Amino acid sequence: MEVRDSGLLSPSRRSLLVGTGALTLGAALAAGASPASAAPVLRKGSRGSAVTALQRDLTNLKYWLGTVDGSFGHLTQQAVYAIQKAAGLTRDGVVGPRTYDAIRRKVQPRRRITSGTGFEVSKSSQLLIATSEGRLSYVLNTSTGSGERYYSGGRWKTATTPTGDFRMYSLYSRGWQTGPLGNLYRPGYYDRGWAIHGSGSIPPYPASHGCSRISTAASDMLWTRGWFIKNRRVLIY
Repeated sequence: MEVRDSGLLSPSRRSLLVGTGALTLGAALAAGASPASAAPVLRKGSRGSAVTALQRDLTNLKYWLGTVDGSFGHLTQQAVYAIQKAAGLTRDGVVGPRTYDAIRRKVQPRRRITSGTGFEVSKSSQLLIATSEGRLSYVLNTSTGSGERYYSGGRWKTATTPTGDFRMYSLYSRGWQTGPLGNLYRPGYYDRGWAIHGSGSIPPYPASHGCSRISTAASDMLWTRGWFIKNRRVLIY
């Protein structure tokens, strides 16, 4: 289990302007502009029809971000992290030419669960992927074990996410659960104290004590749609 971070390390950022214009990428390309020059740079705090178009494109590619509302908030940033990870790009949450190109190419992560239903977590890409009856349902940014040392239960331990093919065996649906390393939001446990759970801190790099963190909103969505059930497959690699 894990404790919520008190702060985030700041990932490297490009020196880019925040784009809030109303001209969509498709309209600009139709006018003859190149993809790089036509699309406004978008980041957290951006608003407008360009953000709406971005959100629709990400949603169509299964990068879950909640409601398409034209406002680039926390959940849209999480979805941008996810497609940047899938495309092997810098994980900065800023939508510039390379991220637009990944969207244009319809980049999705390679899956290992291609039949049946279950979660998979790729530690190398830091992505959580949900597959239903062989079809891709959701791709989420996740943060797994940091690999750092920490002291708990009278001894030093390493923040590691175990690999393997597991099944959820214990669930907590009633909001925040307090554990020995901190608070977990609606966790689904799949191996001893390790779980998939909501968190207020999901950076685009490994930062947990070993669990797979997702946003609290994504956790609520998955609970509402019946994903957190006992015996649910969880493949970690």
